[in-house]
Amino acid sequence: MPKIEVNKVAEILKKADISPAILRRVIEEMNLAVQPDPGEDEKPPAVKKQFAILVSDPDGKLPKHDFVGWVLQLPETESVATTLDRVFRTAYDYNTTKKGRLMPVKTVGEAIEIIPAKAFKEADLWVKSKTPVLVLRTDNEIPKE
Repeated sequence: MPKIEVNKVAEILKKADISPAILRRVIEEMNLAVQPDPGEDEKPPAVKKQFAILVSDPDGKLPKHDFVGWVLQLPETESVATTLDRVFRTAYDYNTTKKGRLMPVKTVGEAIEIIPAKAFKEADLWVKSKTPVLVLRTDNEIPKE
């Protein structure tokens, strides 16, 4: 349904020779109808979400204690084995910039948190989580009820 502004409706009603008292009441009612109801537009705050990495470990090779990691993306055509090299190369390149010379990154964690996404994009690497996320282990089996 097309929407029309209250001012245009008022002009149309003036042309129709409606009495000023009725015109004023109609315009006031339209203005009240157009105003949003308080509390109606307010949406509940968005639920904060976090990332987690779920690793299949059916043979129990991973350590039993908790550890963290980062969620990264790279092109499907590239080998996953090159991921660390991409991070290192980006860190080396960053450390040669003005910001990098002032505060060089020394660890992989610092590199992922501090280096801008644009620098990683040049190495065909996309960081999905700047802060480390918890890695969860599973034996890849759903227990019987």
